[in-house]
Amino acid sequence: MNGKDLIRKLEETYPKSYAEPWDNPGLQAGRSEKEIRKVYIALDANEEAIEGAIAKGADLLLTHHPLLMSGIKRVAEEDLAGHRLIRLIANDVTSYAMHTNYDIVTMAPLASEILGLTDAEILAETGSDPQTGESIGFGRIGKLPAKMTLEACAKLVKEKFGLETVKIWGSPETLVERAAISPGSGKSMIADALAKKAQVLISGDFGHHEGLDAADQGLCIIDAGHYGLEHIFIEHMAGYFQEHFPEIQVEKAPLHHPFQVI
Repeated sequence: MNGKDLIRKLEETYPKSYAEPWDNPGLQAGRSEKEIRKVYIALDANEEAIEGAIAKGADLLLTHHPLLMSGIKRVAEEDLAGHRLIRLIANDVTSYAMHTNYDIVTMAPLASEILGLTDAEILAETGSDPQTGESIGFGRIGKLPAKMTLEACAKLVKEKFGLETVKIWGSPETLVERAAISPGSGKSMIADALAKKAQVLISGDFGHHEGLDAADQGLCIIDAGHYGLEHIFIEHMAGYFQEHFPEIQVEKAPLHHPFQVI
């Protein structure tokens, strides 16, 4: 499939207009007109993903996080961004990202479904769909499958998302039922979770003070890591391509957490 046609179809499902103003989804590097026969799907456009795409002979590196989030003044081998761009372009691999637009359309409801939330609604509204007028936004809040302790909820998160460890703020014995989940970095979701009477917020990238302050306000925190919740992008988009673009061969980056707890 021609890359331009593929991008157009992707953006029909994941409109760039849904993305946050600070975000940079879309074509990151390479030729939009390139014929796409094989796609390599990863969460980040880091060295491992770029080398994986090259090794697999991929025409397209599809990632959740954009390769470029701000302007650069030069493309040079000795700079990290420059090195990555050179590797992609030299090997004729096109790079494309779907970030906060994907979060809103799929990541939030998918994470909610995996966790088993019922009566789920948007956690943080960002606007409305111009076609339907329906609200759009980040995260979901709803009811857990049953009332449970914070410790049991943490174990449920580990099981459903394939994680070895999570961090919690709040007493492990606290009973929780109304839960908010927001894959990625969740510090900015604390106020929304409190406003919507969540008893626990499941997300990533919480700092010491954010966790303490949330717990002091009656909101337990489960920090499952940024990668820990968002890696679902890889498997979902692999299935999406197999369903909508069966002529394109799919390769997936292996599940590989970016840090180890020793």
